[in-house]
Amino acid sequence: MKITTRGRYAVMAMVSLASSSRGNPVPIQAIAKREAIPEPYLQQLFLRLRKRNIVKSVRGPGGGFILARDPSGITVGEIIRTAEGKPARVGCRKSGRACGRIGRCRTQGMWDALEVRIEEFLDSMSVQDLFEERVETREEVGV
Repeated sequence: MKITTRGRYAVMAMVSLASSSRGNPVPIQAIAKREAIPEPYLQQLFLRLRKRNIVKSVRGPGGGFILARDPSGITVGEIIRTAEGKPARVGCRKSGRACGRIGRCRTQGMWDALEVRIEEFLDSMSVQDLFEERVETREEVGV
């Protein structure tokens, strides 16, 4: 699975928003500056995140963005899938690529299993976990 800059920036922005919001709107300029993300790029990401009910926009003086839900209920996987537009696929079968070898490929099952594990890993972490730096090495907990 390849996670692009779009996915990485979205996760960084959500953690930044969670850490600085405290229930108050945060201007997108502040997040862009804090995380060194170009503001126009961040505006595009927040549009996607707003459409998926991950953030809410607040207009007017003192406006900006707030999390639409509790940070413990927003997973890293959800953020990345929203930012990327669709999950990136490792194997041929689910990616839609037709290599002509799927019927005899002995590695395809491994790639399918890897995709599942990646999704499980990303969905096991919430914005709250990252904000509170509670993410452990998953090998230690057997994930």
